[in-house]
Amino acid sequence: MLITLPTNKTVRETAAALQTAVDANHFGVMHIHDLKESMWKKGVEFDHECLIFEVCQPQQAKRVLDENMSVSTALPCRISIYEEGGRTILATLKPTNLLAMFNTPQLDGVAQEVEAAIVKIMTETASPSTPTAHAPTTKQR
Repeated sequence: MLITLPTNKTVRETAAALQTAVDANHFGVMHIHDLKESMWKKGVEFDHECLIFEVCQPQQAKRVLDENMSVSTALPCRISIYEEGGRTILATLKPTNLLAMFNTPQLDGVAQEVEAAIVKIMTETASPSTPTAHAPTTKQR
């Protein structure tokens, strides 16, 4: 259900690389949530760096929403960048698993296309200079 990918970059370096990879793959960043900053503004101390990027490919989103508007509850796709155990991690929920929850098998192809693009974006982001530096892992959680 979860795709994770480590990188040797810092959270901020990874965020800059993610923005570039999103743009290069014809997606757009809709919003970036900085959890540490948001919690601090609410008076909660949170020591972990965590940026959550909301990303979207508008044509694919339209295809999905034209079929089933309730899928809007799972959009846009989110890619998290966080520190864990001294490493920077990129993570996302698998679009194929998310879309399966809506019982719309006619959208399986769209989900697979989006998932492949998200994995490509994450791989390009994590790479120091080549797209095959790390292989993403899939975890069931």
